[in-house]
Amino acid sequence: MPKTYTLGVDYGTNSVRALIVDTSNGDEIGTSVWNYETGNAGVHEDDVDVHLARQNPADYQKGFYESVRGAVEAAKKTQGFDVAQIVGIGVDTTGSTPIPVDKDGTPLALKPEFKGNLHAMAWLWKDHTGYAEAAEITEKAKAFPYLKKCGGTYSSEWFWSKILRCKRIAPDVFAAAHSWVEMQDYIPGWLVGKSNPAEVPRGICAAGHKAMYHTEWGGLPSKEFLSLLDPDLASLRDRLYDKTQTADQIAGELLPEHAEKTGLKPGIPVSVGAFDAHLGAVGSGIREGTLVKIMGTSTCDIMIGGSDTPDIPGVCGIVPGSVVPGFMGIEAGQSAVGDLFNWCVDKLGTGSHDSLSDEAQDLKPGESGLLALDWNNGNRTILVDPQLTGLIVGQTLHTTAGEIYRALIEATAFGSRKIIERIEEFGVPVQEVVVGGGIGEKSALAMQIYCDVFNRPIKISRSAQTCALGSAVMASVAAGVHGSVLDAAHKMTGYKDVVYKPNPDAVKVYDRLYKLYSSLHDSFGIAGHQEDLSRIMKDLLQIRREVVG
Repeated sequence: MPKTYTLGVDYGTNSVRALIVDTSNGDEIGTSVWNYETGNAGVHEDDVDVHLARQNPADYQKGFYESVRGAVEAAKKTQGFDVAQIVGIGVDTTGSTPIPVDKDGTPLALKPEFKGNLHAMAWLWKDHTGYAEAAEITEKAKAFPYLKKCGGTYSSEWFWSKILRCKRIAPDVFAAAHSWVEMQDYIPGWLVGKSNPAEVPRGICAAGHKAMYHTEWGGLPSKEFLSLLDPDLASLRDRLYDKTQTADQIAGELLPEHAEKTGLKPGIPVSVGAFDAHLGAVGSGIREGTLVKIMGTSTCDIMIGGSDTPDIPGVCGIVPGSVVPGFMGIEAGQSAVGDLFNWCVDKLGTGSHDSLSDEAQDLKPGESGLLALDWNNGNRTILVDPQLTGLIVGQTLHTTAGEIYRALIEATAFGSRKIIERIEEFGVPVQEVVVGGGIGEKSALAMQIYCDVFNRPIKISRSAQTCALGSAVMASVAAGVHGSVLDAAHKMTGYKDVVYKPNPDAVKVYDRLYKLYSSLHDSFGIAGHQEDLSRIMKDLLQIRREVVG
């Protein structure tokens, strides 16, 4: 049989990556990364409002052309490769990242009258300006079933809170928007010529995890509920969608105009879009019992389960088919991980990731005397509160940047352990942990700390581009090369040889620190929780004395 390849395109927070993959074994023969050219590393911000984060849809279009063209040129170096062997294209994006569009599906930000208008841009996943609207949605949804499949609390990172916020602060943008399209749906629709909001293929991933869509109640929330928030949201519902598809389905065929600009052949099937972390889990070889951590600027934790998977308070959704068709997709995560480490490097101004990591590597668990809360960008799971902020306890006049750097890594590990415990508390066993994404690739220090905090081994996905690989896996199924997502993932994914294993001495110290972390977590994060915190600083000093000797 002649070789076939699929193309996965991964739209992240700061860049877009394209990857060409051999469908028989997952060999990666061409890859290219293009950094968004507008905003601050692709993110448009507001100095007055730290919660605001938007993106320019023009970067999405140029990003596809630049990254795919680069990947094709790289693949041509492989003997025997021909672009005609690319049989499918898959797309993943950040989310919830909804875009206001006109009747033709053109993003408002690309229209002259809205040029430079932040509210007309894509509302990036990390935009938290709608925190008050999210709280309102949570309160008014108590009489409805809509939150039971997404952890019981609506988030400011999600679809409806962003749109409601837009209506209140930018009514001109809201009025001009005929509809709103998630980035994960906009890109495939644009590629195949289905930009009209009524024709855009809508993926179950964004709909189920972020827009309260579920077949149990007939799709999106009812007009009755939406009108409690704003009558105009009820009207908008008619201009959104009623049906969704899984990411292994075909959205359409690549238009000649896009093929010409990238070196591809027109007519290639393009699969329905999904979120980066969900397809990153596929690219990491997800299966039942496996928790996949896609670690980048933020972290998403993904699992799959059977139809009997229970509702789990505080998670980001229990959605059928959002990761692997035929299974329930479970999503949780943390709003700042890589971003938190970058904050330490950028704001303390005392070194690079490498230098701070080297300093942190020389420290034993507990030696810093520090304990942090990892909430510099709010808490996504399990507290679901964007107004929570970071905290570092135990600083002295001798505290160094390397000690803070390590404490922040430890804090994110403790936060991740909270998520694992919540999932297992509701009867879903976590039998193994697999990490994909940049941090798993680059930071052996972080991986060993996580391993010790979890007290369980950690495997690393074989691919450095797990999200793009997951998109390529979906494309292979949509193109008919493989019969199912799990079959395709079995052939196209794998693990690195290195496996991180717990250090028993470190595990003991981290168990003690985790108890202190839990006290801070509950005291600052749970309303009405009362606990005596007067011993925490002294306990940290005691642990440090014991560790140092």
